[in-house]
Amino acid sequence: MTFPMTVLGKKLLDDELENLIKVEREAIKTALAEARAHGDLKENSEYHAAKEKQSHIEGKIGEIQHKLSKAQVIDITKIKSDKIVFGATVTLFDHRKNASFTIQLVGEDEVQGSANKVSYNSPLGKALIGKEAGDEIIVKAPKGDISYEVEDFSFETP
Repeated sequence: MTFPMTVLGKKLLDDELENLIKVEREAIKTALAEARAHGDLKENSEYHAAKEKQSHIEGKIGEIQHKLSKAQVIDITKIKSDKIVFGATVTLFDHRKNASFTIQLVGEDEVQGSANKVSYNSPLGKALIGKEAGDEIIVKAPKGDISYEVEDFSFETP
């Protein structure tokens, strides 16, 4: 299994991994050493909290290293396609709201906190793959089907 991601997505994961290893891991080592200095570890809540945090950090490091080792990094500026594929920046017309909006299809880790980025694996992302300008798509949503029209798409970093 590969994890498709944009060049920017890979940089974000690289930066997060570096922070976890160089900052978070070192801080937890210090916290553990301080907690050990307080004596009896069986009843030392600071020690147990630090160990739990250490476990979480090491798990996150392993997860990111795995994703990076299986990454399929895609430079979207080099994509030439007449259909929507991973990395496309797509302008859609929402028939319910009678308004247009623009999104970019990216990897799952790149979506966090961004209103204009959508995972290629999401219902909207899956509905868009392979479509062209002018196509209508219907996305199954919990509140009912949502209809969109693909107005345009490009392969540029938004």
